[in-house]
Amino acid sequence: MSGRSGGAGSALTWSALRDVKCAELEEAADGWGRVSNRADAARDRIEGRMLPGLRDTQKGEAVGAAEGRLRRLGMNFQYIYTECGLLRTALNSLAHEIKAQQRVLQGALDDAEALKFTVHADGSVTYPAAGEGLVDGKPLAGEGLVDGKPLAGGTASGVPNPGMVTPSGLVAPNPNAGKAQDIADRVARAVRTAADADWRYARILRSLKAHEGLAVPAATWTDAAADAAAVRQAAHAYLKDAIPHDASPAERKEWWAGLTDEQREEYLAVYPDQIGNLDGIPALVRDAANRDNLQLLMGKLEGRDDDESATKLAALREIDRQLRAVPKPGEPPMYLLGIGDQGNGRAIVSYGNPDVSRNVAAYVPGLNTSLDEEFAQGDLKRARDTAAAAREIDHASAVITWLGYDAPQSPDGLSSLAVAGTARAETGGRAFNGFMAGMVASNDHDDPHLTAIGHSYGSRTVGAAAQQGDGIPGVTDIVLVGSPGLGVDHAEDLRVGSDHVYVGAAENDVVTKLPSKGHGVISGLGHALGPAGSLAVDLANRGDDGLWFGRDPASEEFGGRRFGTDAGPPLIGPGGLSIDAHSQYFDPELDSSSAGSIALVTAGRGHMIKPEQAR
Repeated sequence: MSGRSGGAGSALTWSALRDVKCAELEEAADGWGRVSNRADAARDRIEGRMLPGLRDTQKGEAVGAAEGRLRRLGMNFQYIYTECGLLRTALNSLAHEIKAQQRVLQGALDDAEALKFTVHADGSVTYPAAGEGLVDGKPLAGEGLVDGKPLAGGTASGVPNPGMVTPSGLVAPNPNAGKAQDIADRVARAVRTAADADWRYARILRSLKAHEGLAVPAATWTDAAADAAAVRQAAHAYLKDAIPHDASPAERKEWWAGLTDEQREEYLAVYPDQIGNLDGIPALVRDAANRDNLQLLMGKLEGRDDDESATKLAALREIDRQLRAVPKPGEPPMYLLGIGDQGNGRAIVSYGNPDVSRNVAAYVPGLNTSLDEEFAQGDLKRARDTAAAAREIDHASAVITWLGYDAPQSPDGLSSLAVAGTARAETGGRAFNGFMAGMVASNDHDDPHLTAIGHSYGSRTVGAAAQQGDGIPGVTDIVLVGSPGLGVDHAEDLRVGSDHVYVGAAENDVVTKLPSKGHGVISGLGHALGPAGSLAVDLANRGDDGLWFGRDPASEEFGGRRFGTDAGPPLIGPGGLSIDAHSQYFDPELDSSSAGSIALVTAGRGHMIKPEQAR
């Protein structure tokens, strides 16, 4: 366009702006879009067909080397997909901004023509004489100056006119003067705005170029993250304002369905973080967006050297490794429904497609859970194990690990849980309800069977969610394991019916015996045996069924259905203190009774669980 090289000044003229062919910009954008789509399709072929086929048909040491090369090629195609998608949106957004200024310019030119004004090449506007002089009542001359200032007919420009003044000091009544000034201002404003857009997008487009060579190292993804941020900022008016953040999940699903393919591709390219975490958007779309955003997040965190970023980066790398791994026979496919680095980190991972599954369970982890390697390995395994077991009962089952909130964090473990308040559970409960509403909206079944599973402080979050509004959207069964209380005293208060509230409480799980605040046990933490040991001593004197967050869910008075669990390792054993009994409810090898019961409820067979005597 203008060849402008800086933010101030511009070689762009109104005639050049008028003659810009935005259709050519949009055609170029379409071309980059086709390249992006082809790269995405090539990546899918590599990861969906070639890698699994290689492992199934080939043996020997060369297989590992071939897998490595294919994975690198897949990463290259993903980078091409990302960068070309950004190029397409940048060009379309530039065309969008230029067309808007062309409309402003054309409106000014049309008004000038209708009024018989002349718009000159430099943007100034000449207007004819009109009106009457205030001194002698005669028509004002067509051209002329008094004291060096326009009198009647004259020229207005985009620079503010010093005024139309007669010798008597009275403002001349020429009605054309103000109109001409308005037209000149509109022309100048359109040119300035278009020139600024030209300059901004020229910088962005120059930065969207790949490094030499076939490798796509971490530094390249760091650059890609910066590229995405730049295009996102530039394309703000073009795309973001239309994303229905304040709409219901059902309305968001309808919005997405109403977009053209090109519009969807642009949102995925520029806002993968927002589309991937938008409840109500189909699972396959969220997965695609979040896989791309995962690479951008890793690139962003690669450029930092603080401990928190390093911890989150390690978790993201592990999640990425699992996503790219070839599934074992019978293993449910993995879908990334949410990812982010805000707060303690966010990650929502499903084993099985929740949109096509009749049974969908969402597991909410608790105390000390954050986006770290322990979460990426341990908490994801809990969902994967539960999904595998549930799918043996009913193949149309999916299980989700939902880290969509900031769980309490403390190296003190149990003592942190004891003093933790309810604010995070309340906030997390609202977010969880929004997510489950999205699962209802995007599920293909008219009446899917949804289960909420809360572990540790996560059970308090599930309890908070059940007490908000009309309860947890779509959920008909609730599973609570290792719970320190829910904030309610009766299973009926969870709004799914007491027969649909299932409770697992291992005999040696100290968290399920954390006393109520009235006992003052928390003040005894820190005795000779340490926090956990002191707590165990005080538990011996406990005289009611109150836990820290309300009545014990495993008690008879609570009214839920308790299922059998393994007792778990004792708190004080040969190896010293251990709270492992709090963490093995989902493990089919360590606690097959509990894991099997959770799978039965997930698959809609809760009536088949083996009951355990309430406390």
